[in-house]
Amino acid sequence: MSEHRPGMGAFPVDGGFAFRVWAPHADAVAVVGDFNGWDGSAHPMTAEENGHWYAEVPGAEHGQEYQFLLTNGEASFLRIDPRALAVTNSVGNGILYDQGRFDWEGDERFDTPAQHELVIYETHIGSFMPTPEGGPADLHDLSGRLDYLHGLGVNAIELMPLMEFAGDYSWGYNPAHVFAVEHTYGGPDALKTFVREAHRHGIAVLVDVVYNHFGPSDLSLWQFDGWSEDGKGGIYFYNDERSNTPWGDTRPDYGRPEVRAFILDNARMWLRDYHADGLRLDMTPYMRHVDGFSGDIPEGWATMRAVGELVRTEFPGRLAIAEDLHAEPAVTSVEEGGAAMHAQWDSEFVHPVREALITPADEDRSVPAVAKAVLHRYQHAFDRVVYVESHDEVANGKARITTEVAGDDSDGWHAQKRATLGAALVLTAPGMPMLFQGQEFLEDEWFRDTVPLDWERAWAFRDITQLFRDLVSMRRNLDGTSAGLTGPNTTLVTLDDDANLLAYVRSTDDDQHVLVAINLTAEPVQREVEVPGSHWRLVLNTDARRYSQLFGDHPTPDLVVEDGRAMLDIGPYSAALFLPA
Repeated sequence: MSEHRPGMGAFPVDGGFAFRVWAPHADAVAVVGDFNGWDGSAHPMTAEENGHWYAEVPGAEHGQEYQFLLTNGEASFLRIDPRALAVTNSVGNGILYDQGRFDWEGDERFDTPAQHELVIYETHIGSFMPTPEGGPADLHDLSGRLDYLHGLGVNAIELMPLMEFAGDYSWGYNPAHVFAVEHTYGGPDALKTFVREAHRHGIAVLVDVVYNHFGPSDLSLWQFDGWSEDGKGGIYFYNDERSNTPWGDTRPDYGRPEVRAFILDNARMWLRDYHADGLRLDMTPYMRHVDGFSGDIPEGWATMRAVGELVRTEFPGRLAIAEDLHAEPAVTSVEEGGAAMHAQWDSEFVHPVREALITPADEDRSVPAVAKAVLHRYQHAFDRVVYVESHDEVANGKARITTEVAGDDSDGWHAQKRATLGAALVLTAPGMPMLFQGQEFLEDEWFRDTVPLDWERAWAFRDITQLFRDLVSMRRNLDGTSAGLTGPNTTLVTLDDDANLLAYVRSTDDDQHVLVAINLTAEPVQREVEVPGSHWRLVLNTDARRYSQLFGDHPTPDLVVEDGRAMLDIGPYSAALFLPA
């Protein structure tokens, strides 16, 4: 049985549109819509092999609304096309959409930055900024901030899921129609325009996709052709205990070739038709395990692998990233048994580093745990995403670093110092660094899809934002002096748990180096430390008063190395970056 049948859903043909749908238990299927007055007898579909149905409708046009009319026994019912590329809303009609109509204006020339060059900015479209009418922001609104993001220095933006979901507000992890761009965000043309403009700003676009479950509400996939077992979801879903997820009884049946094709075609669509630079697969443990930890689903793992291989073979240079959070090396392995992802969100970084930042007492911080987090790797230095804030880390009972540190003084010295120290760790550690929207201006509200970022803080904390810019610039080697931070090698040179002091050297294979020193205490630290080389020149001090009037401007001198040792003098809760003199 073929897993992939060319021409599924609704697609243009000479003089109209063709339609193909998988409905193996239907006795009859017709396509109805604006083009035939919604007459169920006007365009019956022809049964093909393996439960597929096909019809061509001369005169059907881009922009017209449509549905499928299915008959199973004595029951007849309307269903939105599972592969509808646009919908009026999650419980409305499909909209005919011709992918070839959009003018990309030469966007095919954009090259996705390599993994060692990426700095990712995660954002939720609807809450990114306030709107005059008070509703969710859309992709046009987000496009208006591309100059800002370019100025910040990030070169990849990760969009939380934008597939059509129930209602107007959502995190996006309840996709009702996975081929359709959410209509409140502007629909498919808005996404293409955003990607084109992001690329013009030198910014790659990563799309967050949800393949561990669908819905659970507003699902036309549910019992799509009238068949199911045990009251479960029918042809697109497992109909036994494997259906159960924390989000509903809607885990896809990865063992069905047509369902695997549905998922792979969806992944292919974002990369081919929307020019996305990569995919971030949501909560992949629930693709391969019934409860996320046990109850193996081998075909779920195989589907992950198929997505990874699709990206690598059909779209070389683009990325497949897993939110796995189980520290499983096989996720990023291309060897037999691996899932072939390019990278995974690294729980071995975020949890110990975040814990070190928010722990109240200096004596309770674990510098060895931070050092282990910095040095952790899977297959290579850049197959992990490192961060201290994400949509998960700052919601559902958790808060921004500033609020976790000092909820009653989230703009104060302690909050600012440890939040910026966290940014320094993220942007100097090996891996692909990621910031969460507003982190760069110390947004202190926990994440909600109905509460926009407070952009007045971007002005109030513009000096903090400048620190983020400077760190991003060094991480990307924008001035040509800090290539070491893009290199694959990390060497721990100092770990002093008593002084809460950590230092490491990032380097390239051709011996370009950056020395990073971290002080995890509220007091300045002066220690003689072992360091390589002979003379290190200070190039960035996060305690500089130009980044905040609350900072101490501690005078960290250059390092002069004698007999392999140098005197390091570093300010409280600070990072100091040095280059060979």
